[in-house]
Amino acid sequence: MKIAVTYDNGNVFQHFGRTEYFKIYEVEDKKVVSSEVVSSNGQGHGALAGVLAEYGVSALICGGIGGGARNALASCGIEVCAGASGNTDEAVEAYLNGTLVPSEESCDHHHDHEEEHECCGHHEEGHDCHCSQPQGKNAGKTVKVHYRGTFNDGTQFDSSYDRGQTLDFVCGAGMMIKGFDAAVMNMEVGEEVDIHLMPEEAYGLPDPRMIFEVPMAMLPGSEQLEPGMRVYLSDNMGREFPATVTAKDDTNITFDGNHEMAGKELNFHIALIEVL
Repeated sequence: MKIAVTYDNGNVFQHFGRTEYFKIYEVEDKKVVSSEVVSSNGQGHGALAGVLAEYGVSALICGGIGGGARNALASCGIEVCAGASGNTDEAVEAYLNGTLVPSEESCDHHHDHEEEHECCGHHEEGHDCHCSQPQGKNAGKTVKVHYRGTFNDGTQFDSSYDRGQTLDFVCGAGMMIKGFDAAVMNMEVGEEVDIHLMPEEAYGLPDPRMIFEVPMAMLPGSEQLEPGMRVYLSDNMGREFPATVTAKDDTNITFDGNHEMAGKELNFHIALIEVL
């Protein structure tokens, strides 16, 4: 079997969707016989499942990971052992010895949307689990689409056309927001559709529990932050998640950990380019 670990300078990297490297271990009779460090090729949460599947990985050890990524990995038959930290070699040994077991630990707040704006490729929040077998002609197949995303006032927030590169994902694997995935499920190659998604079909509704205040004295460097800035914070287990600064006074700073698209209605023009 092969075990992959999110990798950073010998240790378990804590943010699955942002890992630049995996260390992949070849195991026989519960003993490591070889290992290599490979690049993630700059992929995002969903696409990383395909990268690991291509290497024949059957188990992943990582720090934080969200629900959409878990679903994508599960669709590829990859077991997830989250919440790990420390040296990658030791983590693999613990896994093989049975002392490192799969957990439900996740960084449900993390997301790469604010950096990449691949608006449908890396969704962790606001969509239902694709645990049941998806229905549709494209279910389980890798598809290539072009899309343009707009708000109700016509403002464009994302476009694969502008980047000149299709968005590739496994349809029905939980890599996408619910409504986008459903729209592509039965499309024909060459077909184009326009869809309107309510928040429940996209990034969900804002969660008031994700708005929190922190004394600036506990967050070195926070005096440089201003409302509207998007930053990465760490929880008490060292897992990163993005948040937006919403308020600040002389002593405290307030963050909103909800996805920046939470609560928004979204419109997409989607063109199915290829089904592999």
